[in-house]
Amino acid sequence: MSLFGAMNAAISGLSSQSKSLANISNNLANSQTVGYKRIDTNFMDLVTQSSRTANAAGSVVARPDYTNTIQGTITQSDNTLALAISGQGFFSVASQNGTVNGQPTFDDRQFYTRAGDFSLNSDGYMVNSQGYFLQGWPIDATTGEPNRTQLNPIRVSQQVFNPVATSSVELTANLPAGSDSTVTTQVQIYDSLGTAHTATLSFTPVTGSSEWDMSISLPDETTATTRTVRVQFGNAATPATTSGLLGSFASAVGVTPSTSTVTGDPATLTFTTDFGEGAQSITLNLGEIGQSTGLTQYSGTEFSVSNISQNGVPPGSYSGLSIGDNGDVTINYDNGQSRVISRIPVVTFSNPDALQRLDGQAFMRTPESGEARVTQIGSDGAGKLVVGSVEASNVDIATEFSKLIVAQRAYTANTKVVTASDEMLQDTINMSR
Repeated sequence: MSLFGAMNAAISGLSSQSKSLANISNNLANSQTVGYKRIDTNFMDLVTQSSRTANAAGSVVARPDYTNTIQGTITQSDNTLALAISGQGFFSVASQNGTVNGQPTFDDRQFYTRAGDFSLNSDGYMVNSQGYFLQGWPIDATTGEPNRTQLNPIRVSQQVFNPVATSSVELTANLPAGSDSTVTTQVQIYDSLGTAHTATLSFTPVTGSSEWDMSISLPDETTATTRTVRVQFGNAATPATTSGLLGSFASAVGVTPSTSTVTGDPATLTFTTDFGEGAQSITLNLGEIGQSTGLTQYSGTEFSVSNISQNGVPPGSYSGLSIGDNGDVTINYDNGQSRVISRIPVVTFSNPDALQRLDGQAFMRTPESGEARVTQIGSDGAGKLVVGSVEASNVDIATEFSKLIVAQRAYTANTKVVTASDEMLQDTINMSR
């Protein structure tokens, strides 16, 4: 009977509008939740009978319509470790499922999120407010490149940066052609314990020539040693040479005493010192003699050093963490050094709206979503990383209130149909009296 059909259709309408109201309520409740993706409602008609001459009332079904691909507003955060993705993609995160020897263990399943309000926990892991651990590609200490075959929770060690003994010193300077006195410059050299020692380089002009005697002294050496080498600045007829290697200088790489010329290769002089920690070999790179990349001799009386540097560093303590736009997670130390420990990738899907939703703004892959593609930030359709910001919920409160009004009125209208159908059925029953 069509009256029963009308009533059943209205009851399905009540049920569907109730589901719509639940989705709206959930959206409004999470309007301030970081990384939340709203759930819209799609209504689908179910047909009982339909032809050119007859149509029977069917019903309506409410289906959730996920908006995982719709970007929320990116807002700046005071948290320097906060991250947001501008564009498509998700962060790969891990879920803790226990502890062993005081350290967390993780679920074997892979999880994904847009909630990037990360901070360091007490164990040094980057964790968001929902308790998910950010994952990244570990950096190979030898090559400095990320290992893209692994995804591990990012853990920041606050241990001391080990000292590095000086093994190379580079010098670029101009010796004044008009000077008749010794000029000097100094450089800090570090031993294997990270202790700084001052090395003094002195240049004394050789009277009546275009040559200079260069010596290096290290007062902190266990055995005082005099090291001197003569540097000759040539001309078009007589190329520049290093000659008269004296003291304990080893022969320059590619340069033999007094005979060979310095052409395109830099003049490098190697010597050994000892600060009480054992023999330490140091290479002094003088660049190309007579060229702007090395030692030059131009007119004037001023000695100018454009570069003097060395590759040793003292020990350093942890001073902070920084994240680059390319996803590199870098530990910074108070000795001026830094170390990249991980690179954050972005994970994309063919159909992200089909991901399985979980607590805490997390998702899991489903057959309908397609395989997870772990890619470099900003490549192959993946979004860009915005550091120091978070993605807000994509819920618009004004829109949700509009949908709320529509759902309320539709629900009321369906109740009227139920009431009218009931009265009409009652009238039909009364016909037999």
